[in-house]
Amino acid sequence: MKSNERILIVGTGAMACLFAARLSNAGYFVQMLGTWDEAIVKIAKNGIRMVDLDGDSQTFRVQISSDPETFLDSHLALVLVKSWQTRSAAARLSECLSGDGLALTLQNGLGNFDTLVNILGNQRVLAGTTTAGATLIEAGVVRPAGNGGISIGSHPGQAALGVILRQSGFRVEYVQNIEGLIWGKLVISSAINPLTAILDIRNGGLLELEPAHELMNLVTCESAGVASQLGIKLPYPDPGAAAEKVAEDTAQNRSSMLQDITRGAPTEIDAICGQIVKSGKKIGSPTPLNYTLWKLVKSKIPALGYPNYENNAVKQAQAAP
Repeated sequence: MKSNERILIVGTGAMACLFAARLSNAGYFVQMLGTWDEAIVKIAKNGIRMVDLDGDSQTFRVQISSDPETFLDSHLALVLVKSWQTRSAAARLSECLSGDGLALTLQNGLGNFDTLVNILGNQRVLAGTTTAGATLIEAGVVRPAGNGGISIGSHPGQAALGVILRQSGFRVEYVQNIEGLIWGKLVISSAINPLTAILDIRNGGLLELEPAHELMNLVTCESAGVASQLGIKLPYPDPGAAAEKVAEDTAQNRSSMLQDITRGAPTEIDAICGQIVKSGKKIGSPTPLNYTLWKLVKSKIPALGYPNYENNAVKQAQAAP
């Protein structure tokens, strides 16, 4: 057991619960810093329950609180909140991360790394991405989806985190090109997340429906084209094949964007397709597919009867930590 090694997870959603359960199962002492009251109460009382596809479950006890002072001098942290929550999460993390601590972001979208660096400093932030998936059944109850891996950028502290994640059952690789790493996931997310959200299908469904499969490849090509014109080298040679591999590896997963829309929550579409559109405008690269997906997802929740969700998201993002 590694009960003397503390790992702080920032967030209480699907991915946060997945990582908390797997790290706890590996023997690490897991702590969670969150703002979702329902999840904090349920996890504190019942622990995190991880349910497999056969319905079997395991329960893992973690320490959880909304108060950063509970976790003073945290040395290692994983940031697993939505992109629109990053600034608030970084401010809260700054209150408890030790001076020589390290926070690894495994979030979706563009801009999270820069936001964390602006608040925590370059030496305390490590960029990473993951293709692991999870479905939040209810607060504190999570179902893993797929066998995605983790890519970590270059940093003096990468080895320590890599060991922890490997011992927790994740496939880990190290990548020197941080910007390419972030854009690599962004390109894939720009196709998989909005399409599954709009069509209301699991990731694997994009490979089973020929028109959706074709559109997924077209979107990845458009997004990769923006990256190429920006001089960014992606971590794979074929964007379409990379997206297909992720969709295959996470075939049973309901993307985070689909889960958000299902429960009427804010999505990360602004940080994904929205950022690609804005980047394309700066360099004069047309992005009609990303623009269309961006606006369709932005329209879907209000169309389903959640007209105030964006206002609520803004209020939460701007709330004092």
